[in-house]
Amino acid sequence: MLSHDRVWAAIDALAARHSLSASGLAKRAGLDSTAFNKSKRRSSDGRPRWPSTESLAKVIQATNSSLDDFLALIEGMSGKATNGRTVPLIGFAQAGAGGFFDDAGFPAGQGWDLVELPSGAAEGAYALQVQGDSMLPLYRDGDLLIVEPGASIRRGDRVVVKTVEGEVMAKLLERRTAQSVTLVSVNPAHPNRQIAIESIEWMARIVWASQ
Repeated sequence: MLSHDRVWAAIDALAARHSLSASGLAKRAGLDSTAFNKSKRRSSDGRPRWPSTESLAKVIQATNSSLDDFLALIEGMSGKATNGRTVPLIGFAQAGAGGFFDDAGFPAGQGWDLVELPSGAAEGAYALQVQGDSMLPLYRDGDLLIVEPGASIRRGDRVVVKTVEGEVMAKLLERRTAQSVTLVSVNPAHPNRQIAIESIEWMARIVWASQ
């Protein structure tokens, strides 16, 4: 039997099958990246919003699936709870603005979307969505980077750094001293960076990426 919750759960399951968020699946299908956001699944008065048949057709085509595959996912949602965990989601461009993080780099304030991960995440984790090609070849436009502000950071780890000027970047940590950190760019077209400790607002480790 079709139901609103089971159809949306099947879309989430299809996204997870391809290591994508719901937003990433929408983008792959040529839709607006917010088309499948949790906030779009009900109207302001609480009435359910269903995905259009056109959107479903594009998603099925973009994932090289069939209608039977999708219907099987819907049937598989019957009585099953998802094993994933919902975490806050924000784009890199927004992350540089004020009000989205506390002083320790944990998510705060309003304006976050939510994304369900195919696997669990630690308390305080959040997702950053890559925008543009500045992080190629390691990260592509639409990829999700799962960040854990409380995770320990070692040399060679992939990290997200936010400066006091509001710049947000994903780099590899090459060296950290009491005075500065040295960061290696994931895209060879972009320069490496050495940043004074006092110029860093926070630094957190990337623990998972959808690719």
